[in-house]
This record gives sequence, structure tokens and C-alpha cells, in this order.
Amino acid sequence: MNRPETLLRPRVPSPLQEVRDDRFARRGITLLLKRDDLIHPDLPGNKWRKLALNLEAAAGRPVLTFGGAYSNHLRATAAAGRLLGFPTVGVVRGDELAHRPLNPSLARCAADGMRLHFVDRTTYRAKASPEVLEGLLSLFGDVEVIPEGGSNALAAQGCAALGRELRGHTDVAAVACGTGGTLAGLAAGLDSGQRALGVPVLRGGFLGAAVTALQDEAFGGRAGDWSLDERFTFGGYARTTPELDAFAADFEDRHGLPVERVYVAKLLFALTALAEEGAFAPGSRVSAVITGTPDRPGPQESSVSR
Repeated sequence: MNRPETLLRPRVPSPLQEVRDDRFARRGITLLLKRDDLIHPDLPGNKWRKLALNLEAAAGRPVLTFGGAYSNHLRATAAAGRLLGFPTVGVVRGDELAHRPLNPSLARCAADGMRLHFVDRTTYRAKASPEVLEGLLSLFGDVEVIPEGGSNALAAQGCAALGRELRGHTDVAAVACGTGGTLAGLAAGLDSGQRALGVPVLRGGFLGAAVTALQDEAFGGRAGDWSLDERFTFGGYARTTPELDAFAADFEDRHGLPVERVYVAKLLFALTALAEEGAFAPGSRVSAVITGTPDRPGPQESSVSR
């Protein structure tokens, strides 16, 4: 198989856009948007960066990976399979979903040719155990296994390019975090004097250890200056509040940028709050990595409401 970037032609480096926002400007801070959402229409942002080296390693073999019912990672993997011509298997959390109509996200995966395999939540929690993996391999044969969210050493190495693209352009590079792979690579790719900030969208306090482990595996130890601010989960993954919804709608009105709610809204809210707290020195350039856009209708979705 040819290298994925040769066939898919991603738009890299992604654009870096300055936005005039008085909540930052009055404190002497420049807000920049790293438009990773524009890399590829089907594999936007960190999904492309995390998958590229993994797909190269798969070398055309079937890919098996994991996700929840609304997993962006599953959708990106399924789209890659369709575009590059290799089979995909999605192991989905929640065996109760097997006998229900597919939601829009899983319907898109299926339309892109992904074989969906539903497992109960206890099995899913043990998905990295030898017993569960051996069972999956016995079912699906010789497959390339990519972990949930696509976060592994190859993903972190792929995301290091994001940091390199920001060298010389920013003081702080911030990204919303699910499984930690993007932050691990982003921090490693930045230059000395720059720092990376991760904004977790899940509760639990586990991301620090996850990022550390990914950097150990990918780079042989801690790489770059990075930290987490875990105050902006708004109740957990895919959870929101009226305050967050109002903020996202206002940001859209101010800047004409559709704001994805699961990750990007929480990131932008966090940066605005931190600016108001005085967390960034006057004269700082702060970059927000825009990892995706709100869902748009896809195959078999136009008549389905979410």
C-alpha cells in the first residue's frame, strides 16, 4: 500500500489563523486558531495525525479498533478504510446497542464498510487484556489492532508534527484531550520556551499518567513542557451545560467558526477563562488546536435527528 499521505493528500501544515477577540486582546494576548479541522474532510485534525503512521504500519491489512457509540475515532478509521481500500472492524462499547437501530455515528461507520462488533461494558473495560485481545484475534484473524482513540506510540509520534508546525509561532499551544495521544505528541514537537496545555474533556484524573506513559513509549521519556487543567470537563465526556452552550454559540457569532461541542467548545471556554484569570502573560501568543467541526449529515443520516 502506498503511504496514506500520498493517497489522501492531507492539507499540512494546517493553517494558523489569528482571531481578534477582545477578551484576549484587552489583556495583551493574541489568540490563534490552529485549523487542524481543515486537514482532510473525512479524517480531520488529530484523527489524521494519529492514524497516519498506524495505517502505514498496517500496510493494507485489516484494522481493528475500539470506541463508544459516538466515537470520532471509529468514524475516521472507517473513512480511512473506505478511502484506502482496507477492511475495518470497530469494537463498540455496549452490547445492548447490537439490537437497536444504528445511531448516526455508527451508521456512518457501517456505510463506510466497517464491521461493527458490540461487546458488553465489562469486556470493553478489559479490551487491552490478553484474554480479550486473543478472543478478538480468533474472530477476526490477522488484523492491526489500534487502541481506543488511536492513542499509542505511533500516534504520539505522528502528532509531534503538530508541535513542529507551531515552532516560532506561539508561546502556548492548547488542545482538548480525550486519551492523551495528541498532547503527548504536540508537546514533544514544540521548541524550547514553548509549552503545551491539555484540557481534558473526561473526568477521572487519569490523563497525566496516560500522557507520561505515551511519551515514555514514543520518545523514551518525558518530552516537552506540558501541563493539564482538569477544571473544564463540564460533567464528563459529551456532557454540556447551558453556560458552555451559550459560550459556544457566542464564539460562533463573534468569529464565524462552527464550534464542535465535545472537544473544541471546552478548549475555547478554558482558554477564555484562563485569560481572564491572568494565566497568560501580556504579549503571549496562545494557539488553540481546532481538532474538528460539528457533525454534518453523512451516509444514511440526513433524516435522522441526534
